[in-house]
Amino acid sequence: MRAVQVFAICAMATMGTTAGAQEIDWKKVDEALGRTAAVSGDVHRYGFPRTDLQVTLDGVTIRPALALGGWAAFKPMHGGAMVMGDLVLLEAEINPVMAKLIENGLEVTAIHNHVLRSTPLPFYMHVGGHGDPVKLATALRTALAESKTPLTPPAAAATPPAIDLDTAQLDQIIGVKGQANGGVYQFAVPRRDPVTENGMQLTPPGPTGVATAIGFQPTGGGKAAITGDFVLAGDEVNPVIKALRENGIEVTAVHSHMLTEQPRLIFMHFWANDDAVKLAKGLRAALDKTASAKS
Repeated sequence: MRAVQVFAICAMATMGTTAGAQEIDWKKVDEALGRTAAVSGDVHRYGFPRTDLQVTLDGVTIRPALALGGWAAFKPMHGGAMVMGDLVLLEAEINPVMAKLIENGLEVTAIHNHVLRSTPLPFYMHVGGHGDPVKLATALRTALAESKTPLTPPAAAATPPAIDLDTAQLDQIIGVKGQANGGVYQFAVPRRDPVTENGMQLTPPGPTGVATAIGFQPTGGGKAAITGDFVLAGDEVNPVIKALRENGIEVTAVHSHMLTEQPRLIFMHFWANDDAVKLAKGLRAALDKTASAKS
């Protein structure tokens, strides 16, 4: 979701290429996807928010930036680029999108829920590939065309939605600086140790989907709906489950996003709607059970 996060991810597919990473024409990649990337280091990340959907959960209408923000990140690798991403789909869209991904040489690395009880219930398809970045981008757009995912970027809001929360206090509790995005206050908390895929270090960790992603959507009166996913080693899973549940935060999914990453990672999704400061303290208690980087 990643929302937020929602911060997912990739395995390598085989797609031949002759272009060197330094020769990537990112303008052509932008044109193939119909939008401009957000660039962090050498990673070009493209958003595909499901602005067409109105998803409600426990009486909260979920903003796309909280849990409906599909994305794809491209990183130069081995004479081309690797792509990793997370597509937000309705149940009826899963198989048509999957068929086009496979037909055009991309890999599906996971399909699952991130939240529970919502209407409608979105699913999340994690994808990966390696090869010519323009071909990868074209394949991705062809697959997305089998869904109702908007293929033109959303118009920027004239006035960004207010974040009616004490964000300075949230920053202090979580331990990293958050940022406002589409009415959601988002955090990305990297792990202490590097994560690699096919010998390539996944940096920056946030844009490549290997940082713990946390989103706060204000719901009035100092409360917020929170969701996202923790990025965990296997032995951290149950301590984090216990810490979240002890603090009134529901665990909604536990699963993998990738296939061959090192070290092996487990992703844990969560949900709550309560006092934002109380929830931040609960999230911090869970982060303290992980090998997260210190700010």
